[in-house]
Amino acid sequence: MALPVPGYSPSFKKPPETLRLRRKRARSRGPPPSLTPELPQPAPRRSALAVGVPLRPFPASAGRGGSDGGSAAIRRNPFARLDNRPRVAAEPPDGLPRGQQEAPGLDPKLSTELRCAFQQSLIYWLHPALSWLPLFPRIGADRKMVGKTSPWAYDETMQHGLMSDWSVSFTSLYNLLKTKLCPYFYVCTYQFTVLFRAAGLAGNDVVTAVISPTTRGLREAMKNEGIEFSLPLIKENGHKKKTVGTSMEHREEQAISDEDEEESFSWLEEMGVQDKIKKPDIHSIKLCKEKHEVQMDHRPESVVFIKGINTFTLLNFLINCKSLVATSGPQAGLPPTLLSPIAFRGATMQMLKARSINVKTQAFSGYRDQFSLEITGPIMPHSLHSVTMLLRSSQSGSFSAGLYPHEPTAIFNICLPVDKVPDKEVVHKELANCGLHPKTLEQLSQIPLLGKSSLRNVEMSDYIYYWRS
Repeated sequence: MALPVPGYSPSFKKPPETLRLRRKRARSRGPPPSLTPELPQPAPRRSALAVGVPLRPFPASAGRGGSDGGSAAIRRNPFARLDNRPRVAAEPPDGLPRGQQEAPGLDPKLSTELRCAFQQSLIYWLHPALSWLPLFPRIGADRKMVGKTSPWAYDETMQHGLMSDWSVSFTSLYNLLKTKLCPYFYVCTYQFTVLFRAAGLAGNDVVTAVISPTTRGLREAMKNEGIEFSLPLIKENGHKKKTVGTSMEHREEQAISDEDEEESFSWLEEMGVQDKIKKPDIHSIKLCKEKHEVQMDHRPESVVFIKGINTFTLLNFLINCKSLVATSGPQAGLPPTLLSPIAFRGATMQMLKARSINVKTQAFSGYRDQFSLEITGPIMPHSLHSVTMLLRSSQSGSFSAGLYPHEPTAIFNICLPVDKVPDKEVVHKELANCGLHPKTLEQLSQIPLLGKSSLRNVEMSDYIYYWRS
C-alpha cells in the first residue's frame, strides 16, 4: 500500500470534471426542459465597411434565463426583425434563417417580407467577375491589385477572349437600355467612368451618356470618330456653352474664333500703335487654347455629355478603343467593369456586403446601445433609395445615414442641358419593366439638383427627410 503524500487530497478531481459537475448542478436547479424558453439563434454576420446607418433600437426585452428576476433589460438588435411589428403567435421567433431569407430575396415575387426585400436591395450585376480582384472602383485601384494573379497580362489570346466576351456583354446592356428594359449602367475603366441612362431619366427624353474625367486626347479621338458631344461645365462668350461637333463644324468654329481675334486688335490700328505692339500669331493663340484644354484634364470640368444616336457611336468607339484597357501595371489586359441593376448577357449576380454592429454610447443615465448597419460595395442609386425606403418602414420614420461616395462619379449629379422635359406619366409607363421600384423610378427621372457634389448625410425624423451634400 502506498504511503499518503502530504498535501494530497484523495477527492481531488481534474478541472474538466469539476466543470461538468457544476453544469449538471445548474441544470438540475433550472426548470424542466419543456418549460425552458427557446432563444432565437443569432443570424450569421457578413463582413463589410463603408456606409454607416445608425438606427433607433427596438424596445428593451426582459433578461434572459435564470431565476434572477431583477436583471437589467437587454436591448435587441433591430436587424433581428426589420419590420418593427408585434410578433404574431403563429410566427417563428425570428422569421426565416439567413440562408432562407436570401433565397426568396432573389425573386421579389416569392416573398414580401422586409428582410427579403432588404436582400433584394443588395443585388447588383457585374462583368467580368473575378473573385480575387477588386473590380470597383477601377480608378486608383492599382495598389489594391498589386500582387494579385493576372494570367492574361502577357497572354494576347486570353486578352482577346476577355475583350470579346466583354464586347458581347456591353452590347447586350446597351440594347436593354435602348429598349427601356434597363434604366442605367456604368462602364468603369482604369482612367474614366461612363454612365449610360435610358430615355426619361434625369429629365432627358433620349438616351444619354456622361463621361468623367476626360483628357484632351480622348476628346480628340471622339471628335475624329464623328461623336458630337458637349462640355457642360465649360462656358464661352459669356453664357454660351461650348459644343463640339464634326470636324467640319469644328473648322468653322475655329475660323469664326480667328476672325474674332483679328477684330480684337483692330483698335490698335485706329490708335496708330499697331507697329509698336507685337501681335500674337495664330500659332500662339492655338497653343494658349490647347494649354487651357490640357489644364482641365482629369478634373470635374472635363465631364463630357453625349445624347441621342451619338451614344451608339460611342458604344462602337469604346469597343474598338485600344486605350480603353491598360497595357501595363496591375490592371494590364483587364476589360472595364460593367455594373448594372438588372441582369444582362454574361453578367454575374453579386451582393453588397452588409453587417450590423452594436456600440455603446454615453447617455444621461449611463450608457445605451446604438445599432447601425454597414453596407459596402458599388452602391448604385436604386440600392440607396431602396434601403432608405426599407429603413423608413422598419425604423418608424427615424434614422440617419452617412454616405461615402466614389469621388470621380460625383460629377454625374450635375444638371445637364435638356431640350424637352418628358412627361412623368409617359416615363413611368415606358420604363415600367426596367426593374426599378415605381418610387425609385420617379426619383431618378427628376432633374438632378446636387450639381458637382453628392449626398454625404441623409436623415429622417418623423417621416421627413433631411439631407446634406
